[in-house]
Amino acid sequence: MALAHQITPGKNIHLSDISPADTGGLKRADAAKDTTQLNVQLTDLQEMLYAADEGSVLIVLQGLDTAGKDGTITHVMGAFNPIGCRVESFKVPTPTELAHDFLWRVHLAAPARGMIAIFNRSHYEDVLVTRVHKLVPKEVWEKRYDRINQFEALLTENGTTVLKFFLYISKDEQRARLEAREADREKAWKLSSSDWPEHELYDQYVEVYEDALNRCSTEHAPWYIVPANHKWFRNLAVARTITEALEGRRKEWRKAVEARGAVQLAARKAAR
Repeated sequence: MALAHQITPGKNIHLSDISPADTGGLKRADAAKDTTQLNVQLTDLQEMLYAADEGSVLIVLQGLDTAGKDGTITHVMGAFNPIGCRVESFKVPTPTELAHDFLWRVHLAAPARGMIAIFNRSHYEDVLVTRVHKLVPKEVWEKRYDRINQFEALLTENGTTVLKFFLYISKDEQRARLEAREADREKAWKLSSSDWPEHELYDQYVEVYEDALNRCSTEHAPWYIVPANHKWFRNLAVARTITEALEGRRKEWRKAVEARGAVQLAARKAAR
């Protein structure tokens, strides 16, 4: 059963039709057990990808503040061996980055063969934050949706599996998490002076997210909406979606691994 909501290209969704508190009727204990089992599969699949040195994986994590991007990386992507996995976090562009097109710094971070790259925020910030805060005029951000789709098509044409997750939390849940951070000295370091002003813009962010999800969910790079009010459900939904997507490439990777092994065995035999 699919737990994340995959957006069908050309079929617009409304986030108001999806509950951020949805748990698919599952219980927390069962979900935790399933997530652990899926993490074992993810470890195996990543090893297969790395050994095959063929193809790559890009995982995009987007969500409003406190949606759980870091937590998802810890509890799901923690199954990956760091030698074959890299996390990229896209913050305010540097002067050098601003001197190039908006995708320049993103392309530099795209995963090489055999690698997994995780984007903690991504190129989508250039059609989200820039719109909400009116950092660029409409004639600039309007063109970026097509450029993003073209960029992701280029990646998939070169063997990259692109999986994009929108971690969807409610406004009340976001408020509760911000208040919890303020009350917890060990988590207070995560606070920013912009947290509450950004919280007040929740509805505007949902509107621009909805636009980006509808315009940039394609056959080659689909968007998945993950109800994320419950962290345990979020982890399971992301882990299951990634596992199912990568299992589709297992045979291809195994064949490449066997071919590489045959070459090495032949070389070893010839050297004797």
